[in-house]
Amino acid sequence: MAAKRPYHRVNLQQSLLDSAVALIGEVGPQAFTLREVARRAGVSHNAPYRHFHDKDDLLAAVAAQGFDRLTESMKKAMAKGRDAAERLRLAGRGYVEFALRWPRHTLVMFEGPKPAERRPEHEESARRAFQTLRDAIAAAQTEGALPKGDPQRLAVAAWSGVHGLAKLAIGGQIPFDAKETLKFAEYLTLVLERGMMHAASDGRRRG
Repeated sequence: MAAKRPYHRVNLQQSLLDSAVALIGEVGPQAFTLREVARRAGVSHNAPYRHFHDKDDLLAAVAAQGFDRLTESMKKAMAKGRDAAERLRLAGRGYVEFALRWPRHTLVMFEGPKPAERRPEHEESARRAFQTLRDAIAAAQTEGALPKGDPQRLAVAAWSGVHGLAKLAIGGQIPFDAKETLKFAEYLTLVLERGMMHAASDGRRRG
């Protein structure tokens, strides 16, 4: 009998992640099991434990992969901007573009079960994604396109807006196709930018 070929570590890990994402699309992040993920990946039911401690660990890895792709999508979109304000608006478009392309990752990232234990190595991916937005906000403030002040508050406001659109879009709850959704994302980010400036001016008048 020929000896079994050893698992290639990287390929096995990616195969498990791909199988997990596919299964999540069918049953959601709450109901999937490591055993079923292994079956779909074509490996033994013990194989996932070569890379993941448990189901929560695999979910965290899917979320981390999603946040890495989100960061990449925002930065790729921002590269076309001519100034900080345009780059910020394009970051919003990149956010929505990511969600349309990777809806199952988006589900795990924001609606999956919270793991019982913290996983700093995966949380770092989420931090980098938010920092990309925060840095874009700060750059727009420096150029005068946004009001001065704590960029954290403005970043959360911008994030809330584009995430709401992304969630509605992947849920099929807005009357736009993918191309129209991305065009609307540009409009939304412009509205958010002008709203932030107006809120700041209104606050100064009241003060």
